[in-house]
Amino acid sequence: MRGFTYGGFIALLALGGCAQAEPASQAPLTLEREIALPDVKGRIDHLALDVAHHRLFVAEIANGSLDAVDLANGQRRRITGLAEPQGVAYLPALDQLVVACGGDGTVRFFNAATLTPVGSLKLGSDADNVRVDKANGLIAVGYGSGAIALIDPVRREIVRTISLPAHPEGFQIDAAKGRLYVNLPNAGAVAAVDLAKGTVLARWPAPHHLNFPMALGAEGQTLAIVSRLPAHLSVLDAASSAVHLDPSTCGDADDVFRDAKRQRWYVSCGSGKVEAFSETAAPLGFVKTGSGARTSLYSPDLDRLIVAVPAGWTGGTARLLVLKPED
Repeated sequence: MRGFTYGGFIALLALGGCAQAEPASQAPLTLEREIALPDVKGRIDHLALDVAHHRLFVAEIANGSLDAVDLANGQRRRITGLAEPQGVAYLPALDQLVVACGGDGTVRFFNAATLTPVGSLKLGSDADNVRVDKANGLIAVGYGSGAIALIDPVRREIVRTISLPAHPEGFQIDAAKGRLYVNLPNAGAVAAVDLAKGTVLARWPAPHHLNFPMALGAEGQTLAIVSRLPAHLSVLDAASSAVHLDPSTCGDADDVFRDAKRQRWYVSCGSGKVEAFSETAAPLGFVKTGSGARTSLYSPDLDRLIVAVPAGWTGGTARLLVLKPED
């Protein structure tokens, strides 16, 4: 859409589909809009955003598909025939989409405007989370029984492989420090990695079991890690791994994000909630979402949290919830 502005986008989000959420009193987020995802069955995995073109990309792992959703008007286009798409990232400099497929271990590249394939790369089993190193444009993809590949997206070649003691789940890149931090739930650990050398600098015990999502704190000084057993949001010192804060949270979390504007954490959980905390771990309330809605994406540019709700086992339609933070 030509002449589109952020202000216009936010106004469009406020139109239509404004069903009432089921918030706690003084909820930190309110439901602004729902976008239906018809014919999407089963679990939904990660999301990526193209802010400039107001496109959201949704990896529909159980459906073997990926939806490109126009957030302004809710229109959708779909890539089908993918083998368990899990991780997804958007590359604005190339206007390309990167999709990691766990079923066949490939990393696939698509033209983001047309959704036509432009290349692929074979990694190994269980290609999973995808991140972009903003310092150099390399793509980091976790896969296998313990590895992260650093990929040049222009040449579509592996530049470096980081060996790990277990399959990498949630990880984050601190581009300013040249560090990567990764959750290793099968090893009960968290690792810090030197990106330039591709070596593990430190391996720390995880604060709890099944540590999946991770987010960076202010200036990379802390790590927010959410565990599922027991369900806790743990805030660790990124240099020493000392646990500063450790409140309980909702169950079956798969994403956690920092809202720098309001100095908050948002935790999205498969138990059917998004829970918010201050940076000092004070609970700020929650909003009900839907069963299995554990993946989400917070965009500072749009100032919205988008949650993916899968279709229920007994029917219903998968949908996206656009949540507006409240001050």
